[in-house]
Amino acid sequence: MSLKMIAAIAALAAAGIATAIPAHAEEPLKLRIATEGAYPPFNGVDASGKLFGFDVEIAEAICAHLKAECSMVAQDWDGIIPGLLASKYDVIVASMFITEARKEKVAFTKPYYRSAMTYVMPKGSDASIIDKPDLDGKTLGVQAGATQSQYAEAVHGTADIRQYRTQDEVNLDLVNGRLDIQVGDLIPMLEWTEKTDDGACCELVGKPITDPQYVGEGVGMAVRKEDTELLARLNGALDAIVADGTYKKINDKYFSLDIYTLK
Repeated sequence: MSLKMIAAIAALAAAGIATAIPAHAEEPLKLRIATEGAYPPFNGVDASGKLFGFDVEIAEAICAHLKAECSMVAQDWDGIIPGLLASKYDVIVASMFITEARKEKVAFTKPYYRSAMTYVMPKGSDASIIDKPDLDGKTLGVQAGATQSQYAEAVHGTADIRQYRTQDEVNLDLVNGRLDIQVGDLIPMLEWTEKTDDGACCELVGKPITDPQYVGEGVGMAVRKEDTELLARLNGALDAIVADGTYKKINDKYFSLDIYTLK
């Protein structure tokens, strides 16, 4: 038998062995996603204990595009970045502003929506006090650890600033007269004052607060800095759900304006 024939038989045998080995399907991407669960309409927990809201549906749409197996958990705001760094979950989708301070700890996707902050006061209040560092001795409420807290400390550091665990707690004390003013994120505050019974007590005052030092580049999903491949896949999935109209359907379910661009 010639050397060429021997080589051909060996090649066929090798091919036969190779085709006899079953190809294993690639393992699906598995992601654990954290949101706050206390910031409606972006994220909340319903009476049955299920997470809901814009952030939740955006996360679900991204998971669907990635064909990923995802689970979502609620995490208190003040522990949400430490929980990510401790690998309790892989992604934060919780209306987190992209800021330079946070970028020192985590990596962000491109913005999945844009926002600003605003002052909120009971209707008929003297809005001129927002131009004064001490707010004329008024009480100012903010969510602890959030960008509005940082803004309040920087701009109104001599005022009586009261820190709360959740935005709902800030709203409640404003409604009940235990606060004179609060600083909150523009979109949820607009929703609260225009679409809820308790928020009807109050109104947005002054111009939107758009200083990038506090509102950053927008709102992004956060991952650990080393998870560069995951970051790229999340960005690609965000582009895809914007392009195919999925994002708009979710946006229009919750808001009357396009929060992807605020235009």
